[in-house]
Amino acid sequence: MTDPLHRDLLALAREAAHRAGELLRDGRPSDLAVARTKSSDVDVVTEMDIAAEKLITDLISGRRPDDGFLGEEGASAEGTSGVRWVIDPLDGTVNYLYGLPTWAVSIAAEQDGETVVGVVAAPMRGETYHAVRGGGAWATGAWEGERALACRPAPPLDQALVSTGFNYVAEVRAHQAALAARLIPLVRDIRRGGSAAVDLCDVACGRLDGYYERGLHPWDFAAGDLIAREAGALTGGRPGEPLSRELTVAAAPGVFERLQRLLEDFGAWHD
Repeated sequence: MTDPLHRDLLALAREAAHRAGELLRDGRPSDLAVARTKSSDVDVVTEMDIAAEKLITDLISGRRPDDGFLGEEGASAEGTSGVRWVIDPLDGTVNYLYGLPTWAVSIAAEQDGETVVGVVAAPMRGETYHAVRGGGAWATGAWEGERALACRPAPPLDQALVSTGFNYVAEVRAHQAALAARLIPLVRDIRRGGSAAVDLCDVACGRLDGYYERGLHPWDFAAGDLIAREAGALTGGRPGEPLSRELTVAAAPGVFERLQRLLEDFGAWHD
């Protein structure tokens, strides 16, 4: 049975993700502009990233004023309740800026440092994915009701469809491209969607066999990681280590171990 607190956190996360997703989908101005840049001139933040994070934090803090926050666009508070919200209000900002559909709102809730709730809303797909620790992973979409998620049975590695992402710092991106070139002959193919949260949920849905990326922050993977794990996927960083900025890997059991070892041998964690 779901912990009543976790059930309440899930309901709040789903409401916040839905409302932020509506704002981003329906409120996108035709003249959307870059508000600022981050790691490089091509790593952008739009006015809508900022507005969506404010909507989420205002809603949550209005209901739970003692909770902490960690948000991509600057939301930061320690809190006193033992609950912290990890928020990416717009994962896939460059896609959003260009009018591409692969972007999402990602909201996770941690309790005493452990992720217990994850919600990823992908408005242009009309889908939302969610999980509570120990309760499986679920999605709503064009179908009726909620659908249980399960990762794909493991294929041979040379038949695995794997997704990745690239950093916005040119030197790092060049290293990642070289690594992808070494990996391509060893797998079915490689995809690059542009949203870590969506990629992790696609592993959970069985739309990908695996996913890896270097340089992610907690807000990029917190919700999607829980959803993937609750769908039966394995996740981690370098062998024996958790997800981190060095490396994030998620895949079906049987693919995960082989993919993680290849990435370690290829130096995926190194710039």
